[in-house]
Amino acid sequence: MAIRIRTSRVTAAWIVVVALTIGATIWQSPAHRRRERDDANPQGIVSSRTDRDGLAQTIAAMELRLRRQPDDERAAVALADALLRQTRVTGNAGLALRAEEVLRRVVADEAAGDAAHYDAHRMLAAVYLSQHRFRDAIREADRCRAVRPNDAWTAGVLGDAHIELGDYDAAFAAFDRMSALRPDAASYARTSYARELQGDLDGALRLMTMAAEATPPLDAESVAWHHAQIGHLNLELGRVDAARRAFEHAAFVFPGHPLAVDGLAQVELAAGRREAALRLVQQRIAAAPSPADLALAGELLDALGHRDEAERDYKLAEAAWRSDVPEPAKLARFLAEHHRTIDAAVRLAEQASADRDDIFTNDALAWAYFNHGRLADARRAIGRALRTGTRDRDIRRHAAAIAVASDRMATR
Repeated sequence: MAIRIRTSRVTAAWIVVVALTIGATIWQSPAHRRRERDDANPQGIVSSRTDRDGLAQTIAAMELRLRRQPDDERAAVALADALLRQTRVTGNAGLALRAEEVLRRVVADEAAGDAAHYDAHRMLAAVYLSQHRFRDAIREADRCRAVRPNDAWTAGVLGDAHIELGDYDAAFAAFDRMSALRPDAASYARTSYARELQGDLDGALRLMTMAAEATPPLDAESVAWHHAQIGHLNLELGRVDAARRAFEHAAFVFPGHPLAVDGLAQVELAAGRREAALRLVQQRIAAAPSPADLALAGELLDALGHRDEAERDYKLAEAAWRSDVPEPAKLARFLAEHHRTIDAAVRLAEQASADRDDIFTNDALAWAYFNHGRLADARRAIGRALRTGTRDRDIRRHAAAIAVASDRMATR
């Protein structure tokens, strides 16, 4: 069977998290947060190290401070940032819930309309983004913007949330405002993603490289994240050797970073080395299983002739997307790709598209319709998926298949 190369994609939610928690201890830079200065924590209480030990130390120290003083806003913001970073490298969604809990405790005593806890509300918006609660993130960001209209960070949050909802005009306008207010790593990263969505991969790569160069060297997690994004863009451009170098750099800076390992698996797959790719994917699954990794492992096992093992991983991926990490659009696309319960794929994709109009949700809807035999509906949905000019390989592959089927139908 043909195995699709899945490269790690920047998502607004994570981009936001990064930019929100900006600081020497926050994870990225231009293309996903990281500047020398700590925006989310202006008091500078966050640890300057964001490797595994540094994050663990920050979490332990801030939890101790909060046990002594539960309403310590600075400690709550620092802890939330470290927890969100840990979520990204471990896949443990429960850490984001803990981050929300500590922040909400800080703001709980506010009177209506009070904006005393500005930094906590900023970080809370990032937490909501990480939980895919995009409208809640917009609400928090709007609250912050009413207090500080020229906060570039808030513009980035709004852009991230709007991009995930598919409101691209609002998202790109927010990113332009962010860049005008503060051209830095976080704004470069977001603008890079905007360029990628619009099909300008070379421009996206230049901006992501700028973001990586602007990231503080001690911010290991952010450095790794940015280089993984550089690897992703090089893969999209067909530059496999450059992609490998970027992913290897990410893995060197932050050993075991999930995006680095996943990226190296994609490099092996692009080079036709399925067994090597499978070993890396299984390494990720052993450390922190994700639905996407399980689905890819299933495809690799299937291609290598291990049908029973492949079916096991497919079932695990489906179960995880239904319960552990409920993402109806991704589950719908998975079901449609593998011709599993197509009725359910259509239902899930329609459910997702009722809430979000982003191009990836539209693609999932189009592919579910196509596999259900609803060609006219598939054409409409794939048109929405192509509207930004994206060069995403899966979307383009689906569009080509739908176009061929449409041409055949027209000549009958």
